[in-house]
Amino acid sequence: MNLTSIPALQDNYIWTLHDDTGHCLIVDPGEADPVLRMIEQNQWQPVAILLTHHHHDHVGGVAELVSRYPDLAVYGPEETRVKGAKTIVSEGDMVSVLGQNFTIYATPGHTLGHISYFSFPYLFCGDTLFSGGCGRLFEGTAEQMFDSFQKLNELPGETLVCCAHEYTLSNLTFAHAIYPQEPEIARYYREIKELRAKNAITLPTKLALERKINVFLRTQDIELQKQIGIETTPQHEWQVFAVLREKKDAF
Repeated sequence: MNLTSIPALQDNYIWTLHDDTGHCLIVDPGEADPVLRMIEQNQWQPVAILLTHHHHDHVGGVAELVSRYPDLAVYGPEETRVKGAKTIVSEGDMVSVLGQNFTIYATPGHTLGHISYFSFPYLFCGDTLFSGGCGRLFEGTAEQMFDSFQKLNELPGETLVCCAHEYTLSNLTFAHAIYPQEPEIARYYREIKELRAKNAITLPTKLALERKINVFLRTQDIELQKQIGIETTPQHEWQVFAVLREKKDAF
């Protein structure tokens, strides 16, 4: 399989997978034009769209793509039914496309119905897990997002995290400010600054790396808890996550 990111809108990435025959799937097409250009340039044959949630920058191109390719399968959570999803999927369901079997994970937090798709090594997680950060809590709670993070963190370390926005530099700037003495975060912050200075993409990232540099995956770290002024029990670790999200919102 061949993974491609298509820049769209201000800082979105529309992910595609295509096989050697040119058949492709499209993830969260926030707009149609850049996807259609890639299809034409590469002579791809789109077969399916995967939607993670209902926000316009993830579904805005669905109608035009379906009008061009009426046989396209469109999978998504219930909240995307009115946005063009033809097949509604939820936690534990399986979607088979291009020989890949994607397991559906419910990952609420950013929206209440947000889902993620996983078929090793690909994780399409929309606006849940970002490189170095997490999505804003527009509809859900910090506890829900924390639980979603724990669920995704159980996946293999070699998982490719294909999130939907180029937020890595902003996230690492925050992580370095929160945890300035953490060497791996400092190293990766410098690396990301160099990449973005060249306008280079920072994604996909690997889950194993995220476990080192993403403070939202390190809520159990006692030193991190001291840095942000909260210590808690493992049963209430989500409270650390909540404080981090509040600090990021105000950063």
